[in-house]
Amino acid sequence: MTVVTALPKYESYKDSEVQWIGEVPEHWEVQKLKHLFYEKKHTQNMELSCGSISFGKVVYKNDEKVPLATKASYQEVLKEEFLINPLNLNYDLISLRIALSKINVVVSAGYIVLKDKVSLNREYFKYLLHRYDVAFMKLLGSGVRQTINFNHISNSLLAFPPFPEQTAIANFLDEKTKKIDEAIAIKEKQIELLKERKQIIIQKAITQGLNPNVPMKDSGIDWIGEIPEHWECLANRVLLKERKEPGRDDLPLLSVSIHSGVSSEEVSEEDNIRGRIKIEDKSKYQLVKPNDIAFNMMRAWQGGIGAVKVTGMVSPAYIIAKPLKDMNSSFFELQYRCPEFIQQMDRYSKGITDFRKRLYWDGFKQLITILPPKEEQDSIVSYVDKENAITEKLISSQVQQIEKLKEYKSTLINSAVTGKIKVV
Repeated sequence: MTVVTALPKYESYKDSEVQWIGEVPEHWEVQKLKHLFYEKKHTQNMELSCGSISFGKVVYKNDEKVPLATKASYQEVLKEEFLINPLNLNYDLISLRIALSKINVVVSAGYIVLKDKVSLNREYFKYLLHRYDVAFMKLLGSGVRQTINFNHISNSLLAFPPFPEQTAIANFLDEKTKKIDEAIAIKEKQIELLKERKQIIIQKAITQGLNPNVPMKDSGIDWIGEIPEHWECLANRVLLKERKEPGRDDLPLLSVSIHSGVSSEEVSEEDNIRGRIKIEDKSKYQLVKPNDIAFNMMRAWQGGIGAVKVTGMVSPAYIIAKPLKDMNSSFFELQYRCPEFIQQMDRYSKGITDFRKRLYWDGFKQLITILPPKEEQDSIVSYVDKENAITEKLISSQVQQIEKLKEYKSTLINSAVTGKIKVV
């Protein structure tokens, strides 16, 4: 990036002969990992709490979930030792798998613990090994589970600048990355505030309408509070009737998401975990029509409900309701994806644990729905759509800025630890 390339460079460079490192300053060394670190012998320590690696950090695990027999097989990793997760590299290409521990814990015996065997700045190597992890280590390993051991990484070449430069680079990166992380945290907070604002707008519109001067009345329901005087609160059995009609081969298969409601396009084979049923037998799927309400019995209490926009069919695990009154089902969706209404669905769901909860039609038809006149429903949906579009644009802008900051941070680290920029 421009800011990184604008920083000064060293006077002369040489080829490190390592692709992911590239050229390094002429006076830097390139050393094998095994000449800088050795693998710590497995050390049991039942006094310590359990831990693991999570995105480049060593963190505590819940000891209560680890049986004593399992903990007895764990190995010690102490503060200022490096921990590597070498397991299943091909299953997880996102999380960071090397960390400089800041705590004393015991971890799985499958992990690799490294101790330095020469004088080096561990903070510098924290950054360098992060780069090594992302750019090279994930390419190593063999077998179906792509698991590595110390021998796989021992001959890897690493940049090794003079100790004073290691320290200077580490200090430089500590300062810069802290500022970047703070900027990212501010933008993430702004995103949360925008999401809260979005929810407040929806909540106010569906319970109070768009006219601030309209007379209000007590809805008679504690969690709803006051509503406009001419609005109604009715049980779903008065508003909706369960639709039970089979789907057809020529119709698209739709889904219901807790994030975006009912899809308007065919579920792809890749996303359809019941794809074989889709191909072999569509008779089990249910017909849905525009303005229907569809919800996933297992996910309704999480917001898995929405308005149908196109004729299609959905899984037999869904329940479909068709309106008995002239109503805009998108207004209904706005209500039932709000936290208070989700809680109402949760109360009427049956099951001992969250994992087993189901909202059946008998429960759903007892739920209370706010019902303004149809023209107000339409106005509210239009208003919310417009406000949501503005909010989503602002959120998208913040997300793009966060991605640019993360990209800059990564480029800055990579450039500094491999000597592409001079920070001393």
